[in-house]
Amino acid sequence: MATATSSSVLLSSDDPGRLARWYSTAFQAQIESTGAGGPGYDHVELDGFFLLFDKRADVSGPTTDGPRRILNVDVDDPQATAARLDDLGAEWISPLENRGGSFLGTVADPDGNWVQIIRLSDEEEIGMGPPASTCSGFAVRDLGSTERFYRDVLGMRVLRYPMGILGIRIRRQVTVLAYPKDDHVPADFTVLNIAVSDLEATVDQLVGKGVEMLRYEGFAHDERGIVRGGDDGPDIAWFADPSGNILSALQV
Repeated sequence: MATATSSSVLLSSDDPGRLARWYSTAFQAQIESTGAGGPGYDHVELDGFFLLFDKRADVSGPTTDGPRRILNVDVDDPQATAARLDDLGAEWISPLENRGGSFLGTVADPDGNWVQIIRLSDEEEIGMGPPASTCSGFAVRDLGSTERFYRDVLGMRVLRYPMGILGIRIRRQVTVLAYPKDDHVPADFTVLNIAVSDLEATVDQLVGKGVEMLRYEGFAHDERGIVRGGDDGPDIAWFADPSGNILSALQV
């Protein structure tokens, strides 16, 4: 097993602000800053991977060596991403194309760095096998209703593996497994906590899709069913999947 991991890349530029705004717009991600206590980088988070932007005296103008290093970015909607790149006036090195259900395309960012956008088909993802890293799992009554709920209601990618289990993609680096059990009895505790950036909007969306928020004695729920953590923890709201498994949405 590897003894290291990669969590970020530092892109140096004579105009790091412009570069950060380009990536923020292209991939609909917020620009954050490490602040005065750190080196002061602006950064954009792409699902747990950070793009850092820095100004260096020994870096000037666009790179002429784009092909040497290509940043691969897995996107939810390749056509919408391509449209935003077109609006930004991006130069396509290799236009977006459908290759048997998988989408790939390569553009140059404002500094000439090459960026490849990727969306693999479900078949390609399944062919790579179940998660290779540690993951959790839980039982469900049937796969059909589970797949529809997590895909259509929660908006997650769901892969149906040949061995008869589902891989529910919470985020690109986090997958949980769901397996059928005819005599499944749901636990009376939360089996999955889902971090969200806007809990109120999330609850409203869930209710709009027919999901009932759960309420428990001993907790002060507001009109949405949210329990406010205050100084003791995050705001939280509970609900259940079609098999009765208890889930929560947590404000982060």
